[in-house]
Amino acid sequence: MAAEAQKKDGIWETVKTVVYALLIAGVFRTLFFQPFWIPSGSMKDTLLIGDFLFVNKMAYGYSRYSCPFSLCPISGRIWGAEPERGDVIVFRHPVNGNDFVKRVVGLPGDTVQVRNGVLYVNGQAATLEPEEPFSEVFEPQGPQGNLPRCSNGPVGRGGECLKDRYTETLPGGVEHSILDIASGSFGDNTPVFTVPEGQFFVMGDNRDNSQDSRFPRSIGGVGFVPYENIIGRADRIMFSSAGQRMVYFWTWRRDRFFRAVE
Repeated sequence: MAAEAQKKDGIWETVKTVVYALLIAGVFRTLFFQPFWIPSGSMKDTLLIGDFLFVNKMAYGYSRYSCPFSLCPISGRIWGAEPERGDVIVFRHPVNGNDFVKRVVGLPGDTVQVRNGVLYVNGQAATLEPEEPFSEVFEPQGPQGNLPRCSNGPVGRGGECLKDRYTETLPGGVEHSILDIASGSFGDNTPVFTVPEGQFFVMGDNRDNSQDSRFPRSIGGVGFVPYENIIGRADRIMFSSAGQRMVYFWTWRRDRFFRAVE
């Protein structure tokens, strides 16, 4: 009887440990971080399809889209700093409600324009330094099976798909890579945008494959992003898989595990 009671106690302790662990994980996710899976190539090569990251919900305070409590505001945010130029953020699309990830390039009050593929912020051009082209295999990517766009197309299945790559330095000194597929694309020349107070101008690093603030919401763009729609900052890639299923371990990109988002 004593042995049986001890066995039951051991099982109960195991159950309690699992329950506590799940509760702690749930609280941790709810309060501090939100998982996000990259579904598209709009942020290549900073973020690839199949990257799994945690969004830091504490970076800018809580809004109705990130706050875990029913006491959160219907609009606005509970404390928190504003995003800085160059931050990679996850936000709720103002119209369709989907979660998007883009880079902040324009702050409230800034003017933003793209001329001949060059970004201008408050009249100052971002500098571009050529890098080695970005190379990937022309094959279906991720669960959706999307094929990448290539600057050296047409490319056959299994061929090398290339995109021109540059180091872009934003006004203020933030550096990151951007990709360019073709000159003269629709988003390579824009009017001058003035970012309203409380809103932000965002762009994808894969400049010719991103529906961002350059495009109005009426044609699938995101327009300006309200501060209250921002869920948090993308800080670190925790896991990455190039396959259509996460369990396909032979498609894991181990060199991207725990990589900081820059």
